[in-house]
Amino acid sequence: MKISAFLSAQFDPSASAVEGLDDVLRQAVAAEEAGFHAVYLGHHYLAKSAFLQPVPLAGYLAGATTRIRIGFGVLLAPLLNPIALSEDLATLDVITGGRLTVGIGAGYRKRETAAFGVAWDDRLRRLREYVPALRSLWRGETTDLAGSWGEVPGASLPLRPVQPGGPPIWIGAFAEPALRRAAGLDAPWLIGPKGDDEELAAMLTIYRDTLTEHGFPLEREYPMAREAFIAETRAAAIAAVRPHMERQYAGYKSWKDAQSIDIDRYMAEDCLIGTADDIVAKLRRWETELGITEVSLRLQFVGGGQEETMDQIRRFGAEVVPRFGEQGAAPMDGASR
Repeated sequence: MKISAFLSAQFDPSASAVEGLDDVLRQAVAAEEAGFHAVYLGHHYLAKSAFLQPVPLAGYLAGATTRIRIGFGVLLAPLLNPIALSEDLATLDVITGGRLTVGIGAGYRKRETAAFGVAWDDRLRRLREYVPALRSLWRGETTDLAGSWGEVPGASLPLRPVQPGGPPIWIGAFAEPALRRAAGLDAPWLIGPKGDDEELAAMLTIYRDTLTEHGFPLEREYPMAREAFIAETRAAAIAAVRPHMERQYAGYKSWKDAQSIDIDRYMAEDCLIGTADDIVAKLRRWETELGITEVSLRLQFVGGGQEETMDQIRRFGAEVVPRFGEQGAAPMDGASR
């Protein structure tokens, strides 16, 4: 199993944006030094926090790192033009030297789709259309493309990504129709930060059955995002995280699941909160029983400071990452998976 980190590249609007950017850069460098496999960035527009946009940020982080993979978890692809997206991401793959992973999702905030003139249901159609279009362009093919975003006959991309076939495309999803959509597109399903073992097992069965129905191989990446915190005792970890968790989920007004979340159950079952042994045991269970191949850890909660986050990166690097072997990040074949 590969252990990665999600970077919360957002901060209070009253804070210095330059200092916020420096904090994110320090976290990425520390994650590489600690042996993490990858770092991932989120994506929103019109956020209440000062939100560093992920495409330029990924290029900035690439210049300060050499080994660690850099990716999105997730990029709101349907809000963007697919031609611009294909060229921007191909450029990023060149800048990173083939270290890019592209997680995409449909999004859940109507304010964002309205701002970009994208009909709510159209975001799903765009997601389905964009994946084969991006792959075709990255393979160097010439293809006629058209959609609600525009049209271009004979589209081709002279700029070729470093990774054969382009960077891997993952699809972040929560609901059953969405994970079936990911399977139908032959894309790894990026499991979001919720769901206990029983729920995940059921959803993974649906995902794998859908892959089989389409004739796609089951052997592939099975990535997951989780919130995490390590301490000397489980009680200490919960005590440190609970205030952050309450503040964080009170602010998710656009995510309906957050309005009814049972924080105690969520921390105990869905998250990785406890001692190093607690966390390793749960990761091993997910690896052996669910087939999870990579877990991206969100180590900075809303309200969590920079030094606490840096300490968490160092502790996971010292106490958890080495127990899962070498976290090499060589360029991956992104042709379909």
